[in-house]
Amino acid sequence: CQSPPSGSNSRVPLDCCAVVTVGGLCPGLNDVIQGLVRKLRDYGVPEGSTFGIRYGFQGFYSKKHRPVVLTGRSVEDIHLEGGSILGTSSIAPDYRKIVRMIDLMGLDMLFVIGGAGGHMGATQLEALLTQHGVRCVVVGVPKSIDNSILLVDRCFGFETAVNEAQRALFAAKVEALSTWHGIAVVKLMGHASGFIALEASMASGIVDACLIPEIRFLLDGEAGLSTYLDRLLQRQGSAVVCVAEGAGQHFFDTPHRDRAADRDVGPWLAAALKERHPGAYVKYIDPSYLVRSVPTVSSDRTYCKVLAHNAVHAAFAGFTGTTVGLVNTHYVLLPIPFVTQAPRRVDPQGNQWNRLRAANGQPNFT
Repeated sequence: CQSPPSGSNSRVPLDCCAVVTVGGLCPGLNDVIQGLVRKLRDYGVPEGSTFGIRYGFQGFYSKKHRPVVLTGRSVEDIHLEGGSILGTSSIAPDYRKIVRMIDLMGLDMLFVIGGAGGHMGATQLEALLTQHGVRCVVVGVPKSIDNSILLVDRCFGFETAVNEAQRALFAAKVEALSTWHGIAVVKLMGHASGFIALEASMASGIVDACLIPEIRFLLDGEAGLSTYLDRLLQRQGSAVVCVAEGAGQHFFDTPHRDRAADRDVGPWLAAALKERHPGAYVKYIDPSYLVRSVPTVSSDRTYCKVLAHNAVHAAFAGFTGTTVGLVNTHYVLLPIPFVTQAPRRVDPQGNQWNRLRAANGQPNFT
């Protein structure tokens, strides 16, 4: 890759690419990076012409973190590690600076691995590239550990997250069983969507109450969670509660509950249950950072490779402002605005939620 001549708008026709990871950590980021680099090599992109942008979009113009060259050798074993070798960030960047750097670097393709926020950034970037006449294809690979990307059946890393979340639930079950009237509360990821809490609860088979953002649950009263736990403690002596981080936000709709720390449902729920069940032993577990930092399981590892390959296919076919994903069991390309309109959410009347309720016997707490 090289910069265009000074004072000229001409571009040297080289296959020059960049990869950037945006947003929070998620299992599979390194797998996707590795899949992109290897498939680009298969397409004939010269060694040394694929760049990794450090720490999100800001890495394009950061003086502290320069882009790194990604080669087949440098990505050889990165799928065995969690996290992202490029680092990541959710800080809003200056897109005009990015456009300038893309032009100066002579990039032909940019691959954005990110969630809804990262994809919105990719849309802004693609529009500015078009506006300034900079020819660079922008292709997204959807990332959401919450599985909350609209239209997409499953995001990479989700199955790994569910598997890892079960470890915390099994530990919670041991804690609850080991004391008289033990209640264990486990908070899992899921700001707007409760898929991880739902799937982990269903798969583990030991969760007595699952709380998700899609359902406004009651804490008190005959239909409330506290009353239900009373009955469980009398009947079986212990209980495990799995709560998604976005559940119960209606309890915090007061003026003094502005900071994120004041709206953390996990500690709040554990304290509320301890207050309502003074004779119970309440234990709280938050495995979030453990869940999102692990390497992928085999199914996710394969899925990451397929998504990466399809992203490269899309770029070389000339598609821009598009993202790849599994929709109704088919791999497809989608215009990015289609998947950023709203988060994908659990249907409270759908099969997934009602299968869980049939399996563990919990009410809706409404």
